[in-house]
Amino acid sequence: MTAYATVRAWTVTSALIAAFTGVHAQPYPVTPAQRATAQQVAQQGIPESELAPSAPDSYTVKQGDTLWGISGVFLRRPWRWPELWGMNLSSIANPHLIYPGQVLYLHKSNGYARLSTSAHGDGGVVRVSPRTRSESLASAALPTLQPHLIEPFLAEPLVVDAETLQRAPRLIAMPDKRMLMANGDRAYARGTEDAPLVRGNGLPYKFRVFRDAVALKDPVSGEILGYEAKYLGNADLLSSEATIEGDKGQVLSSPATVELTRVKMEMRAGDRLLPTPERGYMNYAPHAPTTPTQASVVSLYGDLAVQWAAHNQVVAINKGSSDGLDDGAVLELITRGARVLDKTGDKREWVQLPDEHNGYAMVFRTFERVSYALILEARRGVEVGDRLNSPAP
Repeated sequence: MTAYATVRAWTVTSALIAAFTGVHAQPYPVTPAQRATAQQVAQQGIPESELAPSAPDSYTVKQGDTLWGISGVFLRRPWRWPELWGMNLSSIANPHLIYPGQVLYLHKSNGYARLSTSAHGDGGVVRVSPRTRSESLASAALPTLQPHLIEPFLAEPLVVDAETLQRAPRLIAMPDKRMLMANGDRAYARGTEDAPLVRGNGLPYKFRVFRDAVALKDPVSGEILGYEAKYLGNADLLSSEATIEGDKGQVLSSPATVELTRVKMEMRAGDRLLPTPERGYMNYAPHAPTTPTQASVVSLYGDLAVQWAAHNQVVAINKGSSDGLDDGAVLELITRGARVLDKTGDKREWVQLPDEHNGYAMVFRTFERVSYALILEARRGVEVGDRLNSPAP
C-alpha cells in the first residue's frame, strides 16, 4: 500500500467522522523524519521482531477494549501502533475507525508486519454496512484510554499564572447565608472594576469554579512552572452586574447572579470563576514524543496526603507544549535508585542504586510548561521526582 493510499483511506474515514459528528481530527506536530517513517511503514510496516511474542494473526475488537490495550496485544512497544497501522502521522489523531465487532488482521511479508481491517490487507479501509446506528460514530469509535479515567481531568485541573485567578470574577455571597450548596442553587458574583461580570453576545456565560492555586515546582530546579487551581464545580451566569438606586437615592452595585450546575466540593465567598472551554471529541494515537524528552514528576493529582501514584492515576510533569509535548505522547517511567548504606565489617559506604524502568505514562493534556499524564503501567509506586524519558527506540 502506498503512502498516498494511506492518506486517501484516512481522508475517507475522517470525512465520515466530520459528516456524522461535526468534529475534525486534531493533528499534532510531526517532524520530517517522522513523516518519512510514516510513508515508509505505509508501504512495508514494521519489522516482525517488534511484534509481541504472542501476537495473534487476527483479533476481534470487544466492548471495553482500548487502543492502548490492543497495541499491547500486537506489539512489544505499544506506542509504535502508528507504524504498525501505517498511519500518516501528520493527519491522524484517531487511528481510523475501529469499533467493537471489527476484526483486525495482522499481515506479514518479507520480515515486516502490518495491521488492517481487511483479511486481504487492502489498507484498512472501513466498509460501512447498510444498517442504522443508534449512536454517533464519535461515541462508538474505540478510545485509546478508558474515557472515565481522564474525562474529569480534561475539565478539572487548571494550570495558570500567578495573576490569572486574582483577575477572575469571584463569588461574594450565597443566599440565606448557607454554607453548603447543591446543584441548582444560586449564588452572587462580581468581576473586577474594569471587567464586570455581564452577559452579552460573544461573552462567556458558562464558568468553572476554582480555589487555592498551588504552586507547581520543578523538582530539579525548584522553579515555579505554574499554579494548579482546585476545581470545585460549574456555574452558569444568569444575570449581569448592574448599578441600582438605593432607598436614599445613592448608587449601589448589584452583583451578578449565577446558578450552580455542578457542585463537586463546597463553595464559598472568594472562589473564582473562569470560562468553561469548549469541549471537543478527544482521542489519542499513542506515539513516542516528537523530540527527545526528559521530564520529572511534579505532583500527584488529588489528595495531597498521597505519596505514591499507581496504575490508572494521574501525575503532573514538568514539560509542556513549549517543550514539544503533545497529546498521546508516551513516556517511560523511571524509578529513582535509593541510596543505601553498605556495611562490610567495620567499613561503611553509601551506595547509589541504579535507576530502574517502572512502566509507561501517556500525556493527555498539556499546558505551556506542565502536562498531565495517565499512568498506563507501573510495577511500583510513582512519586514526585521520578523521571520520565522518551521510550527507547
